[in-house]
Amino acid sequence: MMEEALQPLRFETIFKEKLWGGEKIKTHLGKDFAPLANCGETWELSGVEGNISVVSDGPQKGKSLTELIETYRGKLVGDSIYKAFGTDFPLLIKFIDANQDLSIQVHPDDALAKEQHNSFGKTEMWYIMQADEGAQLIAGFNKDTNEKEYLEKLNSGELTSILNQQKVAVGDVFFIPAGRVHTIGKGLLLAEIQQTSDVTYRIYDFDRRDAEGNKRELHTEEALGALDYTGLSDAKTPYKEQRNSITNLVSCPYFITNKWTIDQAIQRDFSDKDSFVIYIATEGEGSLKVDEKTYSLVKGDVLLIPAVLDHLTIDTDSSLTTLEVFMDR
Repeated sequence: MMEEALQPLRFETIFKEKLWGGEKIKTHLGKDFAPLANCGETWELSGVEGNISVVSDGPQKGKSLTELIETYRGKLVGDSIYKAFGTDFPLLIKFIDANQDLSIQVHPDDALAKEQHNSFGKTEMWYIMQADEGAQLIAGFNKDTNEKEYLEKLNSGELTSILNQQKVAVGDVFFIPAGRVHTIGKGLLLAEIQQTSDVTYRIYDFDRRDAEGNKRELHTEEALGALDYTGLSDAKTPYKEQRNSITNLVSCPYFITNKWTIDQAIQRDFSDKDSFVIYIATEGEGSLKVDEKTYSLVKGDVLLIPAVLDHLTIDTDSSLTTLEVFMDR
């Protein structure tokens, strides 16, 4: 049986109702999450067990991401990535709508996650797509601290007094390495790029209760082994953007993320990379052209470009802002 030729892939959105979720996934991104009462997260590209993405259209429609990796291996993800991860897709792409503050939490690194959960750790980044006036988030401690002081503040209900709280605007970028305490604040819509992991240690949840009146589980002991107590005065990632030019936002061992804001055609050559590429459209609309075929790229779209397709064109008739994500192993 012949392999179907690979082309850019679009996947069915996985909608997640959350205690803190809102309406912006529908009102800002045009994604209908009915019959859910709200939507806190969409998983746009996922290899997490139980939430494996499925192709939404084209010749591969109905096939899962895992099936595609099993069939195409390095042609899809890159030879070095297939060698390292096998059929596990290494990144998880989400949109998050915080209608209320999320819980204060921390994620383990690879070593701790492997030991405790047989999982990858969770380093992530956020790109702010929309922010209500006065919206804030938490990233890190506001001064160097230690386990003793942290527990004193946690147990006395004063934890937020030692956390780094920052006001947020559209276009802001926050890199959240494993170990950094954090929460997404009320009024924020963002794109999240992270390692494939669903391991979260919930530290404090503002004493909220679910529909049945139950408080959500906290992971106080687990968090102690994960927390980095280093202080931060500003957790925002600085960058200087230039239209129609590449802007690097984050380069880490787990992913590289660039930003493009364009009003003209841009050629991209990935022949020196051994990786898939992901495009996440955050504003405007445009298209992506590969092998003389054109694929729409509109705010809220996520496209996976197989590693074998190493020349492409991003274009727009007006303006398009997109994040470009790949790995460098």
